[in-house]
Amino acid sequence: MSGRLYVVGTPIGNLSDFSPRAVQTLQEVDFIAAEDTRVTVKLLNRFDIHTPMVSYHKYNSRERGEEICRRLLDSENCAIVTDAGMPCISDPGELLVQKCAELGIEVCAVPGPTAVASALAISGLPTGRFTFEGFLSVNKVSRREHLNSLVKEQRTMIFYEAPHKLPNTLRDLYEAFGNRKLSIVRELTKIHEQVIRTTLEEAAEKYADGSVKGEIVLVIEGAKETEQQPETLEEAVALAKARVDGGMSPSAAAKEAAELTGFKKGLIYKELITK
Repeated sequence: MSGRLYVVGTPIGNLSDFSPRAVQTLQEVDFIAAEDTRVTVKLLNRFDIHTPMVSYHKYNSRERGEEICRRLLDSENCAIVTDAGMPCISDPGELLVQKCAELGIEVCAVPGPTAVASALAISGLPTGRFTFEGFLSVNKVSRREHLNSLVKEQRTMIFYEAPHKLPNTLRDLYEAFGNRKLSIVRELTKIHEQVIRTTLEEAAEKYADGSVKGEIVLVIEGAKETEQQPETLEEAVALAKARVDGGMSPSAAAKEAAELTGFKKGLIYKELITK
């Protein structure tokens, strides 16, 4: 009989959020797969946990994942943890769980803090339906495609972002979605926890200097039904113009607006350059 993989949530800031069940699980498993053993050892020391660790991260996930699965098939139990929050969410632990599922290895959840649900809960935006979009790509083409795919999304959208990338991200979000409500949730569960309730337009201008620091979650209002699809050529041209104003070339802006609206690129381009 194979062992079990335990997916264990760890604190996202406040160590008091670490559950007794999580502590017990980490004490009782045979080994812990940690994103960064240097980070996890501080948590283990704080709770007097002496279980051996192996590293498991995006750069060694294939080889180390196979090794972990071999040990699980040999009846050892393993707990996977990330540096903070729930493993396997926008995290390479997803691959390990998939591999365990393929091999028939039991996977158990030991729930813990997660920035996605916590940020949404205090954002002040609709919580009934939402979509978690993780981190935006730094590749400009992939980033634009990702944002374009969400223009008509009516659910509340949640993104993770690093503070040094926030100014560019706010500008790109405003360019893609227009002026929607935005909650910038920073430093969850920490001393300087803050919710900045604003709009994309205001935030793109006010925080262009990189003044917002710390771990950041962006919660953005979804599209209203009236925003879903420009119905006139004039609206399609306005969509392209907004992208030109954001630094895109007229040709690229016309192409993107055409893909989003169904109007011909040439028609949009002709109207765009005559305005």
